[in-house]
Amino acid sequence: MDAARPYAAAFSSRFLLMLQYRAAALAGFATQCWWGGIKVMIYAAFFAAAPAAAAASPLTLVQVITYTWLAQALLAITPWSADPEVALAVRTGAVAHDRLRPVDTYSLWYVRGGAWMASRAVPRAALMFLAAGLVLPVIGLSDWAWKPPESLAASAFFAASLVLALALSSAFLMIVNVVVAATLTDRGVNVLFNAMIIVFSGNLLPLALYPDWAQTALLIQPFAGMMDIPLRLYVGGLTGGSAWAGLGLQAFWTVVLVAVGRWGLARVMRRLEVQGG
Repeated sequence: MDAARPYAAAFSSRFLLMLQYRAAALAGFATQCWWGGIKVMIYAAFFAAAPAAAAASPLTLVQVITYTWLAQALLAITPWSADPEVALAVRTGAVAHDRLRPVDTYSLWYVRGGAWMASRAVPRAALMFLAAGLVLPVIGLSDWAWKPPESLAASAFFAASLVLALALSSAFLMIVNVVVAATLTDRGVNVLFNAMIIVFSGNLLPLALYPDWAQTALLIQPFAGMMDIPLRLYVGGLTGGSAWAGLGLQAFWTVVLVAVGRWGLARVMRRLEVQGG
């Protein structure tokens, strides 16, 4: 317990610090609510215009709409950009301070990154649930609202999967941070990984709606565990053995990415030079 105390303190302090940025949370909510509404209208129009395709879809319109609102609410737990604190430390040389701390640098950056993503997601998700889950039914738009989980089992699977999604996202964020430390800039890596994560996590389009021939590859790749798997568990798209397999994939990729990130960070830190004084 004593060994974990510094990391717990780092997580809580970063989490509470980021919660103070209320204007950023409101701006993010407004933007994601706007895009969520546009996507919901597109899906509604598609399902209405193509009843044959809608009947063959693995997800119903109700499931897709709830999936969309959840994806917008939880966008911030996907690592679509490097941790700005790490990027600043690398540019200014303050990374040397982290190297001198009597803690493991990887673990310290890992928990800080997790707190950074979680703290941005929590207020936006709460506002999104209020707007899409409570307000829309009141104003007569129940068909376009955020629906409750399919079952109690789906709720339990979703809760467990959401924790694993944050762990997996934090592990991938560390790989992004390693690239930043190696290249001394976050511009290129942010552009590259931003597009990859938005497409392959299911944020742009639920992965279940891609062609059948791509389903296996899409489900087993690591980005699916950051968003698509938790959301499919919530709406009932994965049940029984498939639900357990989804959790297993998230855990597997988290272990793999942590191992890769640790190896990469150790290699970069052995060659890192901090100039000035």
